[in-house]
Amino acid sequence: MKIRSITVLSIIASSMLVAGGYKIPEQSLNSNALGAAYVAHTMGADSAYFNPANMSFMEDKQYFTAGVTLAHLPSISYKLASPYSGESEIENILIPNFHYVSKPINNLRWGISLTAPAGLTKRWETPYQKLYAEEFTLKNIEINPVLSYRVNDNFSIAGGLRMVYSEGVVNSDGGSIAPVKREMEGDSFNFGYNLAMTYKPTNDINLAITYRSNIDLEEEGEANLFVGGVGEQYGTSVTVPLPAALNLSISKTWEKKFTLEFNYERTYWSSYETLDFHYDTAIPLPLQPLFDAPLARDWEDTNTFRIGATIVMDNKITMMMGFALDETPVPQETIGFELPDSAAKIFSMGFSYQQTQNLSWGVSFLLDSKESQNIAKGVAENPVLANGGGLSGGGAYLTTIGVSYEY
Repeated sequence: MKIRSITVLSIIASSMLVAGGYKIPEQSLNSNALGAAYVAHTMGADSAYFNPANMSFMEDKQYFTAGVTLAHLPSISYKLASPYSGESEIENILIPNFHYVSKPINNLRWGISLTAPAGLTKRWETPYQKLYAEEFTLKNIEINPVLSYRVNDNFSIAGGLRMVYSEGVVNSDGGSIAPVKREMEGDSFNFGYNLAMTYKPTNDINLAITYRSNIDLEEEGEANLFVGGVGEQYGTSVTVPLPAALNLSISKTWEKKFTLEFNYERTYWSSYETLDFHYDTAIPLPLQPLFDAPLARDWEDTNTFRIGATIVMDNKITMMMGFALDETPVPQETIGFELPDSAAKIFSMGFSYQQTQNLSWGVSFLLDSKESQNIAKGVAENPVLANGGGLSGGGAYLTTIGVSYEY
């Protein structure tokens, strides 16, 4: 396998299921409709992923849910005096999900989720951007088996194993600007864990805490490095963090009809300090600054604040809507074209329809609106962005279709 510039894996894989970057925490119909304000008050099989402690309080039956999300990523524009300006390609990505919760066995219950909680394809065809990020792509799959234990009627705990497989591709091409090119691909299979707890002081209030551990993604593969049209192949490896995340959440339900949930998420991005490749053969000294110099990242821990509302109507329809404020972990000093991220406002809504006693389906929509940012001259370490300029656009539109069955 090859690797190219696993900056992709460090940036996006880190955003696999947490805040900031190109995260995709919305891994079901309901979570997409609520903007991921879906931890204290979960309603179906996707409890196995978002808060497995809530599995203990579900009815005595089996639950299934599956769905697919179309993620539309608009282009990002970089504006500066010619010839440095550029615009990334528009991307469309399909993201599947599946969740299952078993019947209880005394006070125990198990579940499992199959998700793709992070992913990115960022491509630039304009010369000065393509020099650093002609293509950055990440694909990943997570399998998350979980087990919950009902301590009493008001309190439950849960834990699970996270098994994450990821693949990354990074291409860069200097073209007529510089006679350098790199082609890398890599993959990784790594493990982590998740913990959850739910306390119900009353029948209509849920207090929940969930935690997902840090996972070091130990990517291995091969790198094809070219200078002046002459290439060499190297075995290479790099370790990048998938940072830990903590969620604190509270929900309140009125008359079994209206539920409001507040969620606070803390993502520990500060574990991502440096991107450093290791090769099986020493890189010749003239090429080391191009391909083997450690890259500072110095990302920052982030906060995300979410609110979601669920309304159960009398016509078999459940309406959902959400709003969130999402910080970016990426400081302007180390920002790059592979992930020109910024803070975001998130708006979401959706519905589910109870077709039969056992079967329901629905659709939800989410807008991740990124803030534009101006970079002062001399701030960024990237040689092009060091000239200053503005970044705008980007973000994401997520459309999810889902179906649930219980019996």
